[in-house]
Amino acid sequence: MNTPAMRADFVGSFLRPESVKKARLEAAAGKITSAQLKAVEDEAIRDLVNKQMDLGFKVITDGEFRRQAWHLDFMWGFNGVGHQPTKTGLPFHGEQAMVDDTYLIGKLSYKGGHPFLEHFRFVQNLAREGVEAKLTIPAPAQFLAQMVMPFALGNTRKYYTDNEELIQDMAQAYREFIQDAYVAGCRRLQLDDCTWGMLVDPAAVYMWGTDEKGLKEVQEMNLRINNMVLEGKPADMFINTHVCRGNYHSTYANAGAYDRVAEVLFEKENVNAYYLEFDDSRSGGFEPLAHVSGNKMVVLGLITTKSPKLEFKSLVKERIEQAARYIPLERLCLSPQCGFASCEIGNKLTEEEQWAKLRLVQEVAREVWNLKDFDKQL
Repeated sequence: MNTPAMRADFVGSFLRPESVKKARLEAAAGKITSAQLKAVEDEAIRDLVNKQMDLGFKVITDGEFRRQAWHLDFMWGFNGVGHQPTKTGLPFHGEQAMVDDTYLIGKLSYKGGHPFLEHFRFVQNLAREGVEAKLTIPAPAQFLAQMVMPFALGNTRKYYTDNEELIQDMAQAYREFIQDAYVAGCRRLQLDDCTWGMLVDPAAVYMWGTDEKGLKEVQEMNLRINNMVLEGKPADMFINTHVCRGNYHSTYANAGAYDRVAEVLFEKENVNAYYLEFDDSRSGGFEPLAHVSGNKMVVLGLITTKSPKLEFKSLVKERIEQAARYIPLERLCLSPQCGFASCEIGNKLTEEEQWAKLRLVQEVAREVWNLKDFDKQL
């Protein structure tokens, strides 16, 4: 387990079983208690984790079964953050993402005892020997974007007259959370980050309300806050990042190759590994991987979670070979391109189709990296 990523890996979220969906609706309607909801979630997570380990995965998650959305629930656990049901949703291609509007209601700070810590401990206690739990949270840049993009900036200025003070408060809050996660036993933290996907989109200047020069400044701002949070991290803690272009009900928010952000993101962000979306033409080619600096690893997201259609094994192997022209094969791994259910609604495939995708990841990884059995992941 002395490596940032496994040869066969996955991003984090899984399709919610009907039992969890039903219980969450009943809890929201006041028909069952929070304790009853937790009992249903606990049972579903135990089953999910056992399936992950039975397939041979060495890093496990709770599938984000306790969350409404991959990122917002984390933000709600801090002082100064409020939310309410959305009336408009967020623009995705062909559909609005109906997730809660989330905004500042005061100065931002960490209040301790974040719910995600207990969620992590539960999963950690389910891990068999040789298996490790992973915690996924939104990247600092993602949290910052939620508060400083044009649609949110007017409200944020009620509490912060400029972005610098907010950046300082947010970085401090994250550092305190990471320290608590470390004390809880977390040695594998994943920062999920869609901001880079927004920056490479053809409409990026309109989304950020700026020009090309301004987009460069946003890149530097995102890099700065992410690296500020990583300063002084425990030496034996892997902190990785996942970059994608939005994932909601099999739709996406952005498109664009990594070229525009490669020099900043791949050369300068101080993470241990990148989980990168590469499931279709929206992500561009592998050439930008040449910018991945040092000994950082790349997890190729070649298996789509947005469609039930199962990829051809031979084509997946061919794409891994193509990527290896720009970064050595020993620094590459394989995973689906994103989670299967970044929000409660989930993507448009069945649970069996979900597991078929993950079996394919294991099969390809064993053959490409000559893994003799499930226990030999490296």
